[in-house]
Amino acid sequence: MYCWGMPVAGVTTTELTAKLFRGLADPSRLAILETLNAGALCVGDIVEATGLSQSNVSNHLACLKECGLVESSREGRYIHYRTRDPRVSELLGLAEELLADVAQGVKTCTRYTKEGNAHG
Repeated sequence: MYCWGMPVAGVTTTELTAKLFRGLADPSRLAILETLNAGALCVGDIVEATGLSQSNVSNHLACLKECGLVESSREGRYIHYRTRDPRVSELLGLAEELLADVAQGVKTCTRYTKEGNAHG
């Protein structure tokens, strides 16, 4: 089993995929990733674009960075964040395409709560 070129012992592909999608299920993290589709931005620009608080954005960026989805670089006194891999943008684009076809079903689905847990 490999994740970003590194072996991951004792974890199945299904478990890692589920964990990835749980991370993407958070509306704040998703909004940040969608914002970064436009290119590298500093925290203040992300705050302005998403309407999230600075501390919220910083915490989620740390999570996204730790998971390997976002990277940062210092430019003068600012740190700019960008998606680490172009496949993140592709994945978000595919999700939009799929949602265009299944939005009503997703909206009316009663199997999942806002926390992403299955009922019953």
